[in-house]
Amino acid sequence: MKKYIQKGYLNGIIAAVSYGTNPLFALPLLTKGFDVNSILFYRYFFAVLIYGSILIFIKKLSLKISFTELLILFSLAIVFSLSSLFLFDAFNYIEAGLACTILFAYPIMVAIISKIFFGEKMPPVIWLALFLVTIGISLLYNGKPNETLNIKGVILVLLSSLSYAIYMVGIKHIKSVKHMKPDKLTFYVMLFGLSVYVWNLDFCRHLQPITNIFTFGCAIMLSIFPTIVSLESITVAIKFIGATKTAILGALEPITAIAFGILLFGETLTLKIFCGIVFILTSVSFVILNKSK
Repeated sequence: MKKYIQKGYLNGIIAAVSYGTNPLFALPLLTKGFDVNSILFYRYFFAVLIYGSILIFIKKLSLKISFTELLILFSLAIVFSLSSLFLFDAFNYIEAGLACTILFAYPIMVAIISKIFFGEKMPPVIWLALFLVTIGISLLYNGKPNETLNIKGVILVLLSSLSYAIYMVGIKHIKSVKHMKPDKLTFYVMLFGLSVYVWNLDFCRHLQPITNIFTFGCAIMLSIFPTIVSLESITVAIKFIGATKTAILGALEPITAIAFGILLFGETLTLKIFCGIVFILTSVSFVILNKSK
C-alpha cells in the first residue's frame, strides 16, 4: 500500500511540473499568430497519434471498451477540453496572470465536491493546505496598476476551474472508469477531447497549417509534456491518493512556469513571488507528510 501511495505522490508532482511547461511551448505558437483552437487541435492530435502508436505497437494494449465506458469517457473528455477552452477564452477579457491565479480555485472545488457528493473525509491538515496554497497562488500574481476586473472573464475562469474539478473527481469516483488502466483512460480522453476542436474549427476547415520546423517542434513538445505525460500522471495520482491531494500538488504548476520564466526569459524573482513559492511548497509538504497518518 505504501508503495502505491508513494507512486501517487510522485505522479502528482510529475503531472504538475509537466503541465507547467505549457507556456514554454504554447507561447511561441501564439506569437506566430496561431489561434487557440488550432493550437489545442495540434496539441491533442499529435498526442493521440504518438500515444496511440505507443499503446498499440509497443505496449500491445487492447483499446476495447464497452458502450457504457465510451459514454463516460466521452463525457469526461468533453469536460476536460472545455476547461482549456474556457481558460483561453478568458484571456480575451482579463490578464493571463489574473486568470491563472483565479484558476487555482479548483483544488477547493475538488475538496467541496468530494466532501458533499462522495462523503470524502478531509483532515484539518488538508483544509490548512488548501488555505496556504490559496495564499501562495495569490502572491504569485503581479497585477497591473488600476486594472479593472471583467466579470465575464472571471466567470469563464471559474467555469474552467469547475470543469477541471469535475473531471478530476469523476476519474476517482465514477465506477465505469475508476478501475480502468491509466494509459487507456488517458488515450480516450485525448481522442474524444480532440472532437471539441474539430467542431470549433468547422471540421478543420479553419485549421491554421504548420509551415516550418520550429512550430512543428513546439506542437510536438506541447503534445508530449503538458498533455501525454501530464494526463497519464494525473490519472495515476488521482487513483492512488485521491483528487483533492492531487489538486493541491497541482500548485507546483505555476512554480514550474515561473522557473522557466526566470531561467529562459529573464524574469525577476521578487520577494512577493518568493513568499508565494514558500507558501505553496509548505502546503504541498503538509499534504505529502500527512500520508503517514
